[in-house]
Amino acid sequence: MLLLAGCKASAPPYKREAYVFGTHVEVTVAGLPEEQAEHVVRSVLADLDRLHVKLHPWRQDGALFKVNQAIAAGRPAAVDVELAGLIRDGARFESWSDGLFAPGIGKLVALWGFHADSFAPVTPDPAEVARLAASQPSLADLTIDGDRLTSRNRELSLDFGGYTKGLELDRARRELLAAGVRLALVDIGGDVIALGKQPDGTPWKVAIQHPRKSEAMAVLALADGEAVATSGDYQRYFSDRGRRHCHLVDPRDGSTDCKLQAVTVLMQAGPEAGARADVAGKPIYFAGPAGAGRYAARFGTPYVLLIDADGTAWVSPAFDKRLEWLAAAPKQRRTLAMQLS
Repeated sequence: MLLLAGCKASAPPYKREAYVFGTHVEVTVAGLPEEQAEHVVRSVLADLDRLHVKLHPWRQDGALFKVNQAIAAGRPAAVDVELAGLIRDGARFESWSDGLFAPGIGKLVALWGFHADSFAPVTPDPAEVARLAASQPSLADLTIDGDRLTSRNRELSLDFGGYTKGLELDRARRELLAAGVRLALVDIGGDVIALGKQPDGTPWKVAIQHPRKSEAMAVLALADGEAVATSGDYQRYFSDRGRRHCHLVDPRDGSTDCKLQAVTVLMQAGPEAGARADVAGKPIYFAGPAGAGRYAARFGTPYVLLIDADGTAWVSPAFDKRLEWLAAAPKQRRTLAMQLS
């Protein structure tokens, strides 16, 4: 989770909070009259609400729910241009991640009880977990022809939970820029993107929360257009008989063992900065320190921080230079090996 650092502007920017995608959202806009800023922010939040309904995997009035029903029944599904684009982009990211980012494992996510607003201990049938994992649902199983989608795998069920926060960061940035906003910070459940700087000319700053403490372990200054995202085991999880199970379901075997405490990825400015930061955290999480550098290179970033199960911080050299470590920082910090390509 990323917590916003306080602004130092003499006149406070316009700030509005909401609760969308099952998470806290905060949009901060500076440099505009309050009435204009309010109008722009309302528009951004309205788009979030719309997308939340559309992409909700278990809300029956949502487009994604209806698509999943059609796939399970073995019949074609109708998809609009927006949803088709999300699927195509998701397939590209899935390929880059060697299937470790897997938006088609919605049935496994549901089996573990994470298609719910609160999480109670669940012990799914191991045979069913193994069966669904063995079916290897992949977005490569889908074919889109115009507005018609078909699947060769009826066990595939779309769940964009590992993608939507970053996607909406990019959408929010585009909408804010189109409305003339040049100074803003958007925080969607701890995934953050920056526009410009604070009104006093200093960079926007976020604080990276310690995954096992209710305080920040580091502060990060964001450049214009940069996005940062954290994937971890400390928000959506449950404990059962002394074991922690988190919402990060391993597509290889369907397990929910929390092998790492958290992964934070910083992505430099670009049209997909938010989406790439959000998505890249998943293969990096499952690959761990040994394979993190490979996936960071594929998604185009040298900025990665991992906190392993023992609480040791593994940080890339480039990211270590950007972080201002605080008193709650992990005592053990090791250098994360990176790859150039």
